[in-house]
Amino acid sequence: MPRQTTLLANQEIYHIVLRAVGDSIVFKDEKDYYRGIFSIYEFNNFDSVSIRDRREQRKKEKLELLKVPRSPTSGNLNGLVDMDKRKKMVEILAFCFMPNHIHLLARQLKDNGISQFMQKVGGGYANYSNKKYNRKGHLFSQFRAIHIKTDEQLYTVFVYIHANCISLIEPGWKENGIKNPEKVIKFLNNFKWSSYPDYIGKTNFLSVTEREFMLKVMGNQQGCREALESWVKYKKRFKDFGDIVLE
Repeated sequence: MPRQTTLLANQEIYHIVLRAVGDSIVFKDEKDYYRGIFSIYEFNNFDSVSIRDRREQRKKEKLELLKVPRSPTSGNLNGLVDMDKRKKMVEILAFCFMPNHIHLLARQLKDNGISQFMQKVGGGYANYSNKKYNRKGHLFSQFRAIHIKTDEQLYTVFVYIHANCISLIEPGWKENGIKNPEKVIKFLNNFKWSSYPDYIGKTNFLSVTEREFMLKVMGNQQGCREALESWVKYKKRFKDFGDIVLE
């Protein structure tokens, strides 16, 4: 997978798209989606990562957590130590997985962090997919990134990333608008392969994203819900997103 040649700045936020070569389907079943989301968590690490080893390690960590008593007041695990020792390249603020591409909203933390992260994600998932489906070669094209500069742009791209999956139930919505807003809202609330459920208070993939910053921008969980639902009901068209999004 070729690198992005544009220099990306530390502490800046980008809308990133990683698309399959020839728009081929790369997430074909539930296991593929789980593997993809597991990858954007585990490969966010400057250290070398073996997904197989990390899966085994996480199983052991979960078993250890079950032995720790819960607090009667807070419901949290007493004495729980932060086991996230990753040397992170980026902060993942939002994501949405589609059958042939991935949308990410990410803040770069270290020099070349986004480029290295996307290389690891693309190459790592390709190794898994090539072995599973008996294929060879690159799986993804070069990733693309757009710099997000203002809160207004953040608000817009947050809605766009999480609305992207609408095409799975209403093909052509970007050109023709949304025909059944209530059905779409219910679908978005329960679409497992995005960060939106976590943003509206449903436990999904809590450890993958860092949500505090975007919750402030959006106006907490209710603000996230109102932003997406309002757009679905009243705007409904792809063109309303402006020029800061990537297909």
